[in-house]
Amino acid sequence: MIETDYKFGEVHVLATQIENGEDRVHFKNIFSTNNGGVSLVAFKAGQKLDTHTAPAEVMVTVLEGEIEFTMLDDPHHLKAGEFLLMGANVPHSVDAVTDSKVMLTKVKA
Repeated sequence: MIETDYKFGEVHVLATQIENGEDRVHFKNIFSTNNGGVSLVAFKAGQKLDTHTAPAEVMVTVLEGEIEFTMLDDPHHLKAGEFLLMGANVPHSVDAVTDSKVMLTKVKA
């Protein structure tokens, strides 16, 4: 079963679906299933997500801005239009270098 607030067949501008917030990192689900999904994450410059893991393979795509994505203690500087792949249960953290919007595509094997 798919969980989403969107209607299939409608066109949306991806980066406008989420706004940055001064108070905290913002998350928005685009859709999810038992096998994964797509989410958006918005950061103000300087905001971060501490080290954590995800129970799925993940494609991290930067839509706007720049982030430092650290995976297994190896930092990666990603800019708008760039992506990286990460395996399930890999420790990682995110630091926003600038105001940024990121799309996470999650797939459970």
